[in-house]
Amino acid sequence: MATPLQPQTPHRPQTRPKIIKQGFLAKRMPSARMLRWVFNLWPTFRFAGVRVRAIATDFTVAKVELRLGLLNRNYVGTAFGGTLYAMTDPFYMLMMMRQLGSGYVVWDRAGAVRYLAPGKGVITANFELPAAEVARVRGLLGDSGKLDQTYTVDLRDAANQLIAQVEKTLYIRKLVSA
Repeated sequence: MATPLQPQTPHRPQTRPKIIKQGFLAKRMPSARMLRWVFNLWPTFRFAGVRVRAIATDFTVAKVELRLGLLNRNYVGTAFGGTLYAMTDPFYMLMMMRQLGSGYVVWDRAGAVRYLAPGKGVITANFELPAAEVARVRGLLGDSGKLDQTYTVDLRDAANQLIAQVEKTLYIRKLVSA
């Protein structure tokens, strides 16, 4: 007997593939300049001292800086590890998403940080995702494939000393046309 909260319905197999949707900004596809402006006003970055210095119009390159300040230093006076990771978080995903276009879904699947030296002063991350790499990913995906792809970015100080390495694993899937 069915209760009012649990009506009886026969189980029907799902006939259409589940469609994964991207978020609000992904649908609007803001320009590189607008995206840079949004990130620099975004409270998560702004109050942590993170500044997006450049995003190439073709989304192949991005440059992000972290200036050590009162709100982002840890107990011993160096850059807080969470801020170092946060400054790298969305960029490979966004760059891949924009270069692949609307027929694909891209999500961050995993991330890892290796801290190598104390972060002091200005710390820079230079992201590069060449068009040739995106073409290679398209080829690996085939007609309706999915894959995990890992990219690494180095965080360096003003003296070019390696402070940390961040690995980002992206889940990439080609959407099935209806």
